[in-house]
Amino acid sequence: MQRVKFLPDLSGWRRASRVLAGALTAGAVVLGGVASPAAHAEVAAADPIDASMRTCLARADMSTTLGQVQCMDNARIGWKAAVDSAYQQVLAKLPPARRRLWQKSQASWLASRDAEKPLLAAVFATTQGSMYVLAEADMQLQPVRDRALVLRSALANASGPAPRRPRACNADARCEHAMFDLNRYYRVLNSKMPAQARSILVRAQREWRAYLEASTPLVDEHGRIDIIGARVATIKRLSETVGNH
Repeated sequence: MQRVKFLPDLSGWRRASRVLAGALTAGAVVLGGVASPAAHAEVAAADPIDASMRTCLARADMSTTLGQVQCMDNARIGWKAAVDSAYQQVLAKLPPARRRLWQKSQASWLASRDAEKPLLAAVFATTQGSMYVLAEADMQLQPVRDRALVLRSALANASGPAPRRPRACNADARCEHAMFDLNRYYRVLNSKMPAQARSILVRAQREWRAYLEASTPLVDEHGRIDIIGARVATIKRLSETVGNH
């Protein structure tokens, strides 16, 4: 599968006005010395969903926190429709064996997203301020956008050869470093979470690991790093957010 590079996400930590004016700008996370964005994908700046969101964010009548969240929610709905469309087209183009792999990956992605919602709610319940309301909306939007771009890339390359399957993670230094970083940030987040919410984090991470396992047969080693890198970015971001006022 050809790799695609994702535009980085909105940075929920900056002042809200700057975040929203710059829509889809942020930095990379360093994984064991390797700079990896939230997943390596790129989409044309003129993508209608992104363009519509930018227009919405710039409107005077949508300048309140509620309005800005609505703009991002509308974009998330648009990207979810893009996920569904691209997924069905991918299935229609693939032979049965590879179709089953994508079905397993998609089911695992959906389960992971379902488990992520209460985790985000638990983390952002510990924060105060409109910037965190916007950050939560962004963190709900970006994974859906990323998945749509992955599926679009898979569709574009459906008739090509399957990617070379990755080696075991412990035989790939980049993978080992990425997982080390992930576990490090996970421990930090777990230590900061309210005791009653830690089981939510455990479940979300378990579902994400199932997604990683289901998706690994569909990608090469770079693609696996992309998946892990996106998770490092998420867990790091949450670990730096929980408890902020």
